[in-house]
Amino acid sequence: MLLCLPFSNAVAQKQTETAKMNAFISGLMKKMTVDEKIGQLNLVTGGMAITGSVTNNGISDGVKKGAIGGIFGLYGTDNVRKMQEAAVKGTRLHIPLIFGLDVIHGHRTIFPIPLGMSTTWDLALIEQAAHIAAKEATAEGLNWVFSPMVDIARDARWGRISEGSGEDPWYGGKVAAAMVKGYQGTSMKNADAVMACVKHFALYGGAEAGREYNTVDMSRLSMYNYYLPPYKAALEAGAGSFMSSFNVVDGVPATANKWLLTDLLRKQWGFKGFVVSDYTSLNEVSNHGLGDLQTVSALALKAGLDMDMVGEGFLTTLKKSLQQGKVTQAEIDMACRRVLEAKYKLGLFDNPYKSIDPQREKTEIMTEANRKAARITAEHSFVLLKNANQILPLKKSGGSIALVGPLADNKRDMLGTWVIGGEWEKSVSVIEGIKHIVGDNVKINYARGSNITDDATFMKRLNFGPGMVWLDKQSPEDMIEDAVKAAKKSDIIVAVVGESQSMSGESSSRSDISIPESQQLMLKALAKLGKPIVIVLFNGRPLTLTWENDNAAAILNVWAPGTEAGNAIAEVLFGNYNPSGKLTTTFPRSVGQIPLYYNHLNTGRPYSTGPTKFKSNYLDISNDPLYPFGYGLSYTSFGYSNITLNKTKLKGNETLTATVTVTNKGPYAGEEVVQLYISDPAASISRPVKELKDFQKINLQAGEQKQVTFKITPQQLKFYNSQLKYDWEAGEFIVQIGTSSADTKNAKVQWAK
Repeated sequence: MLLCLPFSNAVAQKQTETAKMNAFISGLMKKMTVDEKIGQLNLVTGGMAITGSVTNNGISDGVKKGAIGGIFGLYGTDNVRKMQEAAVKGTRLHIPLIFGLDVIHGHRTIFPIPLGMSTTWDLALIEQAAHIAAKEATAEGLNWVFSPMVDIARDARWGRISEGSGEDPWYGGKVAAAMVKGYQGTSMKNADAVMACVKHFALYGGAEAGREYNTVDMSRLSMYNYYLPPYKAALEAGAGSFMSSFNVVDGVPATANKWLLTDLLRKQWGFKGFVVSDYTSLNEVSNHGLGDLQTVSALALKAGLDMDMVGEGFLTTLKKSLQQGKVTQAEIDMACRRVLEAKYKLGLFDNPYKSIDPQREKTEIMTEANRKAARITAEHSFVLLKNANQILPLKKSGGSIALVGPLADNKRDMLGTWVIGGEWEKSVSVIEGIKHIVGDNVKINYARGSNITDDATFMKRLNFGPGMVWLDKQSPEDMIEDAVKAAKKSDIIVAVVGESQSMSGESSSRSDISIPESQQLMLKALAKLGKPIVIVLFNGRPLTLTWENDNAAAILNVWAPGTEAGNAIAEVLFGNYNPSGKLTTTFPRSVGQIPLYYNHLNTGRPYSTGPTKFKSNYLDISNDPLYPFGYGLSYTSFGYSNITLNKTKLKGNETLTATVTVTNKGPYAGEEVVQLYISDPAASISRPVKELKDFQKINLQAGEQKQVTFKITPQQLKFYNSQLKYDWEAGEFIVQIGTSSADTKNAKVQWAK
């Protein structure tokens, strides 16, 4: 019994705290008018950070009238205190506001984009990044962040693939949980903790044609097995809020979808927090064809939406709908209660100014420690895609380097997409980072070489903000000639190319996911010189890189690394850190292969290598990706032994132990992500060819060996069957352990019920 006491005490304490909260909020709500309750459901923006065409005017008056429950896009202690004082001191019931912002991969100190952070395969680093973001955000008065984005994405054309953790539901869930813990800490009442907002609920990453805001249509089996698990993992980690998505689910827009927001999220999963719409997604339910603003606002409230972001549909229509009997007082009260509970859990009723501390704003933002953490995370996120003849790492002294490309001497694009509070002027460019490492010991011959793009129409679409993409005064031909001249007098070429900041992220879908033509022309001119080319690739998504893979000596994929980009890139290029990143998305050979993902189902006529007919294949290219899920090279090489199993026949809840010996066969110390996959070749429904179930990241010195052991239970064999029952089935299973999804050792087991 004594062993159970700590758990029992924790449960009792939680029950006491919940009862106290319920009593407080019930007492408060008895004093509230209908208008005040509806006001709590209204989230507005002042325009500092917007992702749509609508902004809200008259915010100060709205706060004083009690017609606003929260503000997003407003930060800085002076700004936040002014508005919080207006709410707490200037309203009848003194209800504090909640302040939110899109803090996606850092607030002021910017970390790699989320897709890049996922390729670290280091959950501790990811949690730390979220914690630092929370500390900086709260230092500027914020207490709510619209992150993590946990949408599974299998289509690289979709711009927001950059904002998530890739294509795997199990790993996506692990990353989601780590970020929630990093943001919320041990208690959301702490001064350096924020409430996480899980988005976008749900299935947003399945948008047809990879086009932003587009329709999603999939079976319940696909939902439950592949797309929903990361949301559930974030909920189980304690996430305080969810954000509805723009798309339809089973034909009903998510923002007004009762099955999604109530039946699934609250009744099946037990979510106790509140749900906010995405930016004007409530208003956009009308565009989906469900009625006028009053009609869809009533539908959304009844479906389980609690707060309306920016569109003011709730504010302007709910009272009328209440009078007409289209919504009930109980439905308004429930939404209001959930919003007030969030404020209570954040400690705002105890201290509305808990995070508004000018001293913290001066001392806890962009610190050396924060920047160091960002640099280390960036180094771990880089994926070495190619390294012919061990061209990398580069030598730190002697010789000369041609440093070329539009991203080589560039600060703005180091940060990547979704950096509302990021200050690009304080980022480190690639040329600066290289000079920090080599000083005068290596001759650097720099030339911009090309524009990001020469396409004027494309450039206008990229420039939603001033100065984001610009044309050089020189002609494209002269720029290429400068790059060639720099290369001719250099031993090696380092070409820093790829996507600019605005080429990925929200509203940044691309039908062509290759490096822009202007940069390709420069690379092809350089390739004619016959000198080794090292490509440093900036990207917010998988790109098609067949020419680059065939012609470059090395490709280092750095995503968008953040504030410390240049320093991190230089550390890796010159061998101070051995790259260890592994892909969490599949890189196609051609856009025509999309959607392309490792955990696909088999077909009745599965593809076989080589040209063939009447199989599930293409006439013109292989089915295989250019770079598979889980892939990533190192400056050293790792060897895997065959798998050793503790038994090959199991029954019931027994535990299977699978062990491999990993050997560092190369000259450098390095880290390896050892990946465990399981295949279920005979089941009641068609199952994926393999599924990631676990991983371990290990560090080996040159010549060192380590045994890596995985424990497997029936829990890892479970899936949703055709009745949507989550269970496992007896039969044969294939255990696979290796360095990527396409390179594993295999062993078979029989498992009986």
